[in-house]
Amino acid sequence: MNGAITPDEFARLRDIRATAPASIGAALRDRSRRELLGADGRLFIVAADHPARGALSVGDNPTAMADRYELLDRLAIALSRPGVDGVLATPDIIDDLAMLGRLDDKIIVGSMNRGGLRGASFEMDDRMTAYDVPTMARLGIDFAKTLVRIDLDDPGTVSTLVAMAQAVSQAAEIGLPLMLEPFLSRQIDGRVVNDLSTDAVILSIAIASGLGSASAYTWMKLPVVDDMERVMAATTMPTLLLGGDSGADPDETFASWEDALALPGVRGLTVGRTLLYPADDDVAAAVDIAASLVHRDL
Repeated sequence: MNGAITPDEFARLRDIRATAPASIGAALRDRSRRELLGADGRLFIVAADHPARGALSVGDNPTAMADRYELLDRLAIALSRPGVDGVLATPDIIDDLAMLGRLDDKIIVGSMNRGGLRGASFEMDDRMTAYDVPTMARLGIDFAKTLVRIDLDDPGTVSTLVAMAQAVSQAAEIGLPLMLEPFLSRQIDGRVVNDLSTDAVILSIAIASGLGSASAYTWMKLPVVDDMERVMAATTMPTLLLGGDSGADPDETFASWEDALALPGVRGLTVGRTLLYPADDDVAAAVDIAASLVHRDL
């Protein structure tokens, strides 16, 4: 089942949620699964866990991701394209996609900590409010992901780090790969802003790498910044690149991804809004370009 979602499919999804909710878990457990890495050892994951943190904006549109039907339709188109290995999202979106039949032979990455809501006074106290490790194991989720924002001036960071360490330890105990997305962050005019300088990214990697009682199943999810050679020299852990928000020139963005994908240790790409809501609104074309950067044989 490929491409856009029909009105009848959405109607069936609404009916299942109301009358047969147990079938949602069954759809996840019974779906056809695949190995984490394919023959080329690389991964291309489409991300859609932003709404659960209250982050609905794309570019100048503050509510771009508010329409759930449109978001699911864009995800379905992306997942139907060659070279797209899977999706990163919270349980609400994963459950919808499972019932819509879009997750067979796809890698599911479960997003765990969405408690640090955008703009909240407690934004840095980013505890687990979505997936947990036992549930992912029960449902057959393939991969886990946590956001690790570190503000040295905000005591809420301590709770975040403790929660992250516990998640890393639990995931390692059952052999569940978990990607950490670390940033050094700070408050500027009431907003949490991630420091994307090379040295800050390197420091965030050093801090995140030591979380948990074992690192065997830890991956990194890192932004593409200046001097990525130095960034990738800071870790031996397999790394997926964070696409982030697209700049004014999409070609420049794609070129920066291509350069970083050639570095040792980089295993692929995880991108959300840049591909799901491109400036020209052609989701398939944007996804195809990114997929060809990750999987050279396409």
